[in-house]
Amino acid sequence: MPTTLTPAAAWQRLIEGNERFLSGVAEHPGQDAARRATLGYDQHPFAVMFGCSDSRVAAEIIFDQGIGDMFVVRTAGHVLDTTVIGSIEYGIEILSTPLVVILGHDHCGAVEAAMDALRTGNLPSGFVRAIVDRVIPSIVSVDGNSSASAAPELEKFGHEHVRHTVHMLHDYSALLARAVAEGKAAVVGAEYDLAEGRVRVIDAVGDIDY
Repeated sequence: MPTTLTPAAAWQRLIEGNERFLSGVAEHPGQDAARRATLGYDQHPFAVMFGCSDSRVAAEIIFDQGIGDMFVVRTAGHVLDTTVIGSIEYGIEILSTPLVVILGHDHCGAVEAAMDALRTGNLPSGFVRAIVDRVIPSIVSVDGNSSASAAPELEKFGHEHVRHTVHMLHDYSALLARAVAEGKAAVVGAEYDLAEGRVRVIDAVGDIDY
């Protein structure tokens, strides 16, 4: 059945799962044969998860969720383009999910490459450059230390990239903005700590009661 969760309740469900993961008591729900069978012809996820492609940030694991719980979209550096926005709108409009999560993480290589490009003018080759080109607008106005890429600087730029992605998605998608205005959806920008395993809110649009 379609989810009846509010945006705040959906976020709480994710946070509870992350707490289980942190505590080493993950339940690994909805990952058995019976669950697969019930989802053979339909899906009703309760959240859209748009995150970085980094191999260490597997959303179903770090939020302790199962098959069919989240509609997941991933790109390196969680950079937006029209197909990503279309995929997120599919989750909101067609699948009726009440929550979109933008999931960044610390020590992001895409953000670090964008920082380096701003400071030195060095850009990666091939289509990897397209990723960096899409991160730069997020961080170009951040007041950082131009002489170093120390961890605190990278953290500041990473947070700003998450925040910028949240508002860019909300501004670009009229469908999502309408759902937020009507209280049917919310957008959360969060960061995952690779070593600790904890997810923390960076920004939000809509009511998630955090």
